[in-house]
Amino acid sequence: MSYDPPRPAGRLLLTPEDKEAPGRRRRLRGLGLGEHPDPALDAFADQLAELTGAPYAMVNFIDEDRQFFAGLHTPGGAGLRRPTTGGEHAKPEVGRQLARDYGFCPHVVVRRKALVLEDVCDYPRFAGNPVVDEFGIRSYLGAPLIDSTGMVLGTVCVVDIEPRPWGKPGLETIKSTAAELVARLEQLGGP
Repeated sequence: MSYDPPRPAGRLLLTPEDKEAPGRRRRLRGLGLGEHPDPALDAFADQLAELTGAPYAMVNFIDEDRQFFAGLHTPGGAGLRRPTTGGEHAKPEVGRQLARDYGFCPHVVVRRKALVLEDVCDYPRFAGNPVVDEFGIRSYLGAPLIDSTGMVLGTVCVVDIEPRPWGKPGLETIKSTAAELVARLEQLGGP
């Protein structure tokens, strides 16, 4: 299930251009990643959430159009989708797919560097991202998954609905877990 909310009129989305997306899609297919939920990646996301104390953790693979959370941890254990009940003011729930223009992971992929946003509202470029209003995301910590070929496959990330002082320990944690996961993925999928 996916959630693709309409873009607000006049909102300028500042998602960076990603020239590596077609090559990434081919690499992900070759590794058998990015199309289906993976119980091992869900377990990895669960461990990452526990390690950081974050309510949400994801292993995210990104192509030209979308982000796919092959590994996902949410507070309720459910799979960003709109709830079927709860009225007009209900917040969407986290699901397996998200448009590429939503969230912060596309920035991590293009930058090829970890990103720490202790309070996204402190950064005009990121505060205007639809996940802030639609999902109530207030803090983000993510690192790229860079394989041995130099390709950025996606990200590992954690998010919270409250500002979080991730600091240097959070940055070191997310970078080391990204490196650990890339090694595992390459062992399972081959070069």
